[in-house]
Amino acid sequence: MQVGDIEIKAFTADHLAAAIRLSQEARWPHRREDWQVVQQLSEGVVAVESDGTVVGTALVTPYGPDCATINMVIVDSTMRGRGLGRRLMDAALTIGGTRPLRLIATSDGLPLYEKLGFRETGTILQHQGIVASALSPANTQSATADDLPAITVLDRQAFGADRTALMTKLFEIGEFSVIRHDDDITGFACIRAFGRGEVIGPVVASNAEDAKLLVSHFLAQRAGSFVRVDTTGAAGLSDWLSEHALSHVGGGIAMSRPLPIPSATSTATTFALANQALG
Repeated sequence: MQVGDIEIKAFTADHLAAAIRLSQEARWPHRREDWQVVQQLSEGVVAVESDGTVVGTALVTPYGPDCATINMVIVDSTMRGRGLGRRLMDAALTIGGTRPLRLIATSDGLPLYEKLGFRETGTILQHQGIVASALSPANTQSATADDLPAITVLDRQAFGADRTALMTKLFEIGEFSVIRHDDDITGFACIRAFGRGEVIGPVVASNAEDAKLLVSHFLAQRAGSFVRVDTTGAAGLSDWLSEHALSHVGGGIAMSRPLPIPSATSTATTFALANQALG
């Protein structure tokens, strides 16, 4: 079948089973619940053959008018090299509209994204493993629902866009730890079920030492459990995570279109992503 015979349709909940199959073939760890979280927060498309077989996906997660992430871009292995990835990306760009766009690229996808105007902004380092013992920090606390507004503001400062919907969803399905200075929240981390175990992220703090304390809040509770952290190359956590038995196993290339303008006022920094799809 020619790629021109394949129809691009809106992604709906009815396509989840097919999307899971594609991600499993690509050796991604996403469970149905992981797909559902992204799908509920996003708008997307699927590529469908005339017999109804889904052979590609692409989702766009909007964060207000300020930004959107393009994610879950998968092309069936039997259809690669025929321009289907470009068609899916063109549809995703249409959904994104005039928003600044971000994505995490693999080396295979990098040439296409560069042709579409995306430029590299950094590296993402995926760490994961069975947690060794860790000391419980004295100056972190479990967050409550009353902390959600302050956490959302801090996340906006670090990420550069309003992710209220994402933060609200993470509060529903995960746990948060926070650091307070003079009663103000200056850092937070989230942990939730994902893939083979749990993922810690986002992690936002004013410095790397606070970020380590926030991550340690959860590691101390999960000795012997499988945990993943998607940090950035610039965050300075990679060696520390490896020391805690979370090995560097891969990652990706952070890209934006256009290049973001760094905030001149905020000291909040993202030390770990919610995951590679959501930023």
